[in-house]
Amino acid sequence: MRLRALLETDALGLRLLGGEDELDRTVRGVMTTDLRDPSRYLSGGELVLTGLAWHRDAADSEPFVRILAGAGVAGLAAGEAELRDIPADLVEACRHHRLPLFAVNETVAFATITEHVVRQVSGERAGDLAAVVDRHRRLMTSGPAGGGPEVVLDLLTSDLDLRAWVLSPTGRQIAGAGAPLPGPLGAALAGHHLAATRTGRRGPHRAAVAGTTYSLFPIRNTGRGAVPAARDVRESVLSDWLLAVEADASDWPAARLDLLQGVTQLIAVERDRRDAARTVRRRLAQEVLELVQAGAAPAEIAARLRVAAPVLLPGLGVAPQWQVVVARVDWGATDRTAAAGDIASGPVAQALLEEILVDPAVSGPDSADRIAVAHTGEEAIALVPLPTATTTSPGSQEGASGEAARADVEDADALDEEPGLHADALLASVREPLSAGLADDGRLTLGVSAAVHSAEGLRGALEEARHARRVAAARPGRVCAAGHHELASHVLLLPFVPDDVRRAFTARLLDPLRDYDRRHRAELIETLEAFLDCDGSWTRCAARLHLHVNTLRYRVGRIEQLTGRDLSRLEDKLDFFLALRMS
Repeated sequence: MRLRALLETDALGLRLLGGEDELDRTVRGVMTTDLRDPSRYLSGGELVLTGLAWHRDAADSEPFVRILAGAGVAGLAAGEAELRDIPADLVEACRHHRLPLFAVNETVAFATITEHVVRQVSGERAGDLAAVVDRHRRLMTSGPAGGGPEVVLDLLTSDLDLRAWVLSPTGRQIAGAGAPLPGPLGAALAGHHLAATRTGRRGPHRAAVAGTTYSLFPIRNTGRGAVPAARDVRESVLSDWLLAVEADASDWPAARLDLLQGVTQLIAVERDRRDAARTVRRRLAQEVLELVQAGAAPAEIAARLRVAAPVLLPGLGVAPQWQVVVARVDWGATDRTAAAGDIASGPVAQALLEEILVDPAVSGPDSADRIAVAHTGEEAIALVPLPTATTTSPGSQEGASGEAARADVEDADALDEEPGLHADALLASVREPLSAGLADDGRLTLGVSAAVHSAEGLRGALEEARHARRVAAARPGRVCAAGHHELASHVLLLPFVPDDVRRAFTARLLDPLRDYDRRHRAELIETLEAFLDCDGSWTRCAARLHLHVNTLRYRVGRIEQLTGRDLSRLEDKLDFFLALRMS
């Protein structure tokens, strides 16, 4: 379709401000953005819709228009709702770059224009998905007559015989047509998508899992909830949704690929609408966090919590307990990437923590309505209410996904006795896909506090969560977490021992035993571990190793002879214990 046809459609409320000679340009798509630099999301031929939130003074217009013109967009339509009148500097910049400029009447929603353009473009290219855009307005409503992204996915199934799912970056199902996608499969697809995105390849990405081929289409979040002015793929890779289609799109004609791209645009509009609902919760978390960090009186913090509780706990009004979770995403430089010092990691960690805290057993985009996450500097900080001591909360081990998480926790019985979030369980189902997105230059570290019962405890909970995150940061691996229970243990100290000290200490104590085991297969290391684990009990250790007590005494004597230590002394036992934990 051409720009002239849009101008002649009265229902769209477009008024031409410049570029009359360019109205025969072809429109191949539509994009809504308030980014200062949306170039990475443009492929040419789009009608760009903007609410002008990026416009702060006259100097902003020329670089914005220059970027659009360089990307080959068809035209620019600016909404009048934000500034009432379209700035004269924007009109002049569009005239200079010969870019057609339209004003959008404040009574017309961008969704109406998006729906019209997608419907017209899709109709001209192919008719097999016309029903999708015809029902776009239903996609944008959340009432009984709506249905959100499921409306589009159902029509993909009925009209094109395509099964499709909308997934979060961790593989959690946001929406789907037909049977739900199994959790491990969703995580595997998300991992494929994140890994492909990190290489810089454009979607759709092809993935083969368990003998089935899927095509993965990125759903770019370019609205007001997006990471501002993303210059690096690492700023958004861990927060974008994806559309997984059970088909191989590598041999699809261009028309069908364009139709699927149109579907992702519709879902992106819905994503932006739902992300806007998080604004209130983020603001509440930010206000509470600022009071806590400023050392405000507990009464003042408690008053703010009373305001937050009805929003985070609808229908309950109060939260007997709160937990704090701190997360941080750190990026480094590799041969393929530039230095990461200018990447805004705080918003990335904030979006990621909001996703991680969603109960893995709960599907749907609105399941995070009890999560409040703020960010300060490079950290994201979540304030998590616990309605009762026994209520299932995000990250708890209930449900099928929770059972898988429970297997990754060493002491499930201990976790059952303690309400709320547990560090290991939070990351159990998301570690694989996130590791793919972090690739070889990113790290996610996370710390979880104990539950506190009042505003007085929040400051301590925040410090506790931060200390736990630092313990996690000292561990190897791309995705690491630590909980408050680890802060009372030797593991709080071990991660901060310098590597050269670790190596020297463990080599001095354990290398003689390892060398002897290699030559004689004497299993001295295994014997030492069992002896310490049995608290030096000869009887229990011999029974565990299925040895005669005299044989055990011989082995322990050999250990003492080789190392010059005495395993009857507490100091030497402790040295061996620490050496084994650090090795």
